[in-house]
Amino acid sequence: MAPLQNRKRRSTETASSAPKRRRSGNNPPSPGARVNVAVRVRPLSERESETSSIVRVVDNRCLVFDPKAEAEPFYFQGQRACGGLVKPNKDQTFMFDQVFDEDKDNEFVFEHTTKEMLTTLLDGCNCSVFAYGATGAGKTFTMLGSEECPGVVSLTASELYRRVDKLRSEGQSCDVAVAYLEVYNEVVRDLLCPNGPSLVVRDDPAKGIAISNLSIHKVKESGALFELLLKGNRNRTQHATDANSESSRSHAIFQVYVTQTENVTSTSKGIRVSKMSFVDLAGSERAAAVNKNVKDRIREGTKINLSLLALGNCIDALSKGGTQRVPYRGSKLTHILKDSLGGTCRTLMIAAVSPSKLSYTDTHNTLKYAERAMKIELQAKKNVLNVNVHMSMYSSLIEEYKQKVRHQLPSGPDITIVSRLPCLSFAVPYGGM
Repeated sequence: MAPLQNRKRRSTETASSAPKRRRSGNNPPSPGARVNVAVRVRPLSERESETSSIVRVVDNRCLVFDPKAEAEPFYFQGQRACGGLVKPNKDQTFMFDQVFDEDKDNEFVFEHTTKEMLTTLLDGCNCSVFAYGATGAGKTFTMLGSEECPGVVSLTASELYRRVDKLRSEGQSCDVAVAYLEVYNEVVRDLLCPNGPSLVVRDDPAKGIAISNLSIHKVKESGALFELLLKGNRNRTQHATDANSESSRSHAIFQVYVTQTENVTSTSKGIRVSKMSFVDLAGSERAAAVNKNVKDRIREGTKINLSLLALGNCIDALSKGGTQRVPYRGSKLTHILKDSLGGTCRTLMIAAVSPSKLSYTDTHNTLKYAERAMKIELQAKKNVLNVNVHMSMYSSLIEEYKQKVRHQLPSGPDITIVSRLPCLSFAVPYGGM
């Protein structure tokens, strides 16, 4: 009897020690049919080193947003009620596709996120990766990294070229091209051609979202791609804020285009055209975190917050499903991301958060948006074109032959003339075509 009681006690203790999984709404769709979400918790900065952590990573899919000191007013941002302190979000558990703690580096993040997406890209489907979070949460470091620690974009590009080189060695034609743009104060700029014509975002019935006048650069090897990435980074708008000494003040989108041509049969070829977009969003700004002495920074922060609010509105609408209108035209950013959020591509959201109690509200808001994004359903599809080799090879000869027939024969009764070219035959009725 005693062993049974011990088992019951251990079972009770295990249940009581497990994190409370409080989730709102319905469960998200399966990972293959929705936006995938990974959350990365950065280490405490030097400025935050004496503060306690408000995020506890349980495992590679679960974290707990859990203020430690229940009675400390600082944790609740001065929110009070008649009965005392308001205690929202206590022991709130979030589940995601991936959770990375402070010890995981950029290469580990790449190995468990975008590396696997390259298979989808080379299969002919569009892919999107966007980093979301507050200023100073680690978005840009995750995406772009540093010279000593390359980011997800560089690591993904290196792996892409390794696979492209393998395809080329097997006799398959494969071309890579890139484009780089930013959205700053609701103006879209070409980062690889900053002095070029203004960019215009429009809806194309055949291509989806198209950006007129955007320069696209063909790159034969990874070194050329990295040079263009660095060039675009140098042209990107950055300013220091009170929250981050090197804050990105624009939304940047780096696009990689892959075109593959392969022989399907002896008489036709297949062309796969796909695109991978890396989106580094500017960080949201609270008024207290912006240098109030600089009017331009205030205006800049306002524009960023409005575009992120528009993004949040789109995420809210899409996560609820149904036939309600999604406000993609609420900002240039959401218009550009229309295909990524609700279109036919595969999308990954990397939510970057700070574990510091100084970022209590920002971290909780980011986790809530990331959770909602997991409910957005997608329908990824391949972009494959079949081209008839004979028609493309001989169409000009056919047209030339028709012209000769028209001019050389005299007028008279209708005559049917049969022409023959290699692998092709067609009938030409005299008197016009």
